[in-house]
Amino acid sequence: MAEGGVLLNARQDISFKSDPAAPSKPRVEDETTVDSDISSSYLAVSDNEDDVPKEPVDEAVMEDMKRLEETFRGISDRFRLVNKIGEGTFSTVYKAEDLHYDHYYNDWDFDREKNNDHPPSKRRRLGNGQSRSWSSHPKRKSRYVALKKIYVTSSPLRIQNELELLFDLRGCKSVCPLITAFRHQDQVVAVLPYFPHTDFRIQYRTFMVADMRCYFRSLFTALQAVHKHNILHRDIKPTNFLYNPERREGVLVDFGLAEREGSDCAPPCFCVNAPNVRRFRVIGNHYSTHISTGYPKNDSRPSRRANRAGTRGFRAPEVLFKCTSQTTKIDIWSAGVILLTLLGRRFPFFNSADDIDAMIEMASIFGIRRMKATATMHGQVFETNIPTIGEKGYGWEKLVVWSSCLQSLTESEKQATRLLSGLLELDPQKRLSAKDALQHEFFTNPIDHDIEWGGYPDSQGESGESSGNEEEEDDRGDEMAML
Repeated sequence: MAEGGVLLNARQDISFKSDPAAPSKPRVEDETTVDSDISSSYLAVSDNEDDVPKEPVDEAVMEDMKRLEETFRGISDRFRLVNKIGEGTFSTVYKAEDLHYDHYYNDWDFDREKNNDHPPSKRRRLGNGQSRSWSSHPKRKSRYVALKKIYVTSSPLRIQNELELLFDLRGCKSVCPLITAFRHQDQVVAVLPYFPHTDFRIQYRTFMVADMRCYFRSLFTALQAVHKHNILHRDIKPTNFLYNPERREGVLVDFGLAEREGSDCAPPCFCVNAPNVRRFRVIGNHYSTHISTGYPKNDSRPSRRANRAGTRGFRAPEVLFKCTSQTTKIDIWSAGVILLTLLGRRFPFFNSADDIDAMIEMASIFGIRRMKATATMHGQVFETNIPTIGEKGYGWEKLVVWSSCLQSLTESEKQATRLLSGLLELDPQKRLSAKDALQHEFFTNPIDHDIEWGGYPDSQGESGESSGNEEEEDDRGDEMAML
């Protein structure tokens, strides 16, 4: 990489504004270490940006944008910074006008065909700043992009990994494409499409089941494409799926924590073994046969290390139990939490301070017996003496009725709840995949029985603990007996 030059750009390397069959992948040097638990997020913006009056920009944001233009050489020649639209642990996202939009083939633009007032120039991003034939037009419409400034404290390997994964996912539907990326000294800026969307804090209060169906069809379409490439996103949450209710489509963004499946070099987890092998290993475990209250005084076992990156409240149980063989199913669990949030009308639904609290929240729903079985599957032990946590747990319909303060669920809501039970499955091997979710009756045979939020005023809700887990409990009965 040349000093002060372009990191990812067809002017020197590759560009997603041009031919997708680009020759090379990004290269980043040096490495630092940062926390990997929380990723950056994009804040909501207006759906009709050109039709609303310009909002004043905070003085601190103005100073921040001015500092970026002064320290990042050449960026003001290509983009006009408008406002800050997002900020996270690893990056800050700015809305910017693409000053050179009309001079390139913008196959990444979602509205290129719909809003194209005049044919664009077919010239691609090949050049070094030299101008050739510039098309003239009496009034140029502003075209916006999102500039993601990655902090210098981020590991260069992390930056390289994110850009390479976005390179591999080019052309995937409902996945935010990478347009290009620039590097100046130790600063890296990724250029992404600007996608107008609505704040999830507004959507989750107003969404009907038909709206949820469009939302999750788009989300599972993106996850199916990502998982087909054996990529774990690791941070599925509402702020990382930008949904536009008017277009009824969304895009998956922020691959800062994403990784290849199987890239962890740790020893395989218990869960990859057959049930009979797991039972044999549990029998030979001293701590599973001599369990007592509290922690062992002289625990000779080595501490287990596993990737726990993600956002609190959206981590799958195998992540909490430090499974070293995590799969793409962790993203499906996170999508299930979003569906539970929409059905239950509570955001955030899970609000734990740490992993221990998160396990207690799960135990309150699934019950102690299933949580113990899940811990055993991953070679762990789960114990709690909280008296309010039952043995069996509760059914999803009862939980949604309680959370949303309804008296009963409509048929369409019950159908969505059946999908929910397949997404929030403790056993990742039994959890639905993105492809399986798209084949669920919720999408293939939808029930058109939707009413405004509030349910039927005269109907009675269901009550009682669930008793539909007998088959699963029998399958794990032998493992449970070991504990």
